[in-house]
Amino acid sequence: MSRRLPTIHGITEHDVGPYRMERLDLEFSNGERRKYERLHGRGHGAVAVVPMLDAETVLLVREYAAGMHRYELGLVKGRIDAGETALQAANRELMEEAGYGARDLLVLRSLTLAPVYMSHATDLVLARDLYPQRLPGDEPEELELVPWKLDDIGELILREEFSEGRSIAALFIAREWLRQQR
Repeated sequence: MSRRLPTIHGITEHDVGPYRMERLDLEFSNGERRKYERLHGRGHGAVAVVPMLDAETVLLVREYAAGMHRYELGLVKGRIDAGETALQAANRELMEEAGYGARDLLVLRSLTLAPVYMSHATDLVLARDLYPQRLPGDEPEELELVPWKLDDIGELILREEFSEGRSIAALFIAREWLRQQR
């Protein structure tokens, strides 16, 4: 079913740390009025990188996750800096976090985190034809590199230390895309 988008009668804004909070005064097609809140990030977007060591092996990183106060296994991720494309940001983050660059980079799609109340989206980038290349990054310690076979995703998603939704979704999307290319 296709519906007409709600009419926005007004928007008020205020700052909330690294985000801008908007309060929307909405009217839906059935005449109902509601106030919704949404968060906008202040940056230029983000990337999640699926670095392929070979046709079957993805390179994961283990890093400290302050939100959970534990070490978390996941993909290389980071912000897109001003003036960068998603592909440039993905390659830079890969060099900073994993010590590799990629000769072949492809944006597979965009992923949202919580589209009901956040405008944030992450570009999912497949990185292939890797070569050793390190750039200084902002991590306080070198990240542990963990190669993982794509065919073993079932085992990976059951591990408590692999819980980040973007990483889980990205691996399934990349695996499916790679299968369709064969």
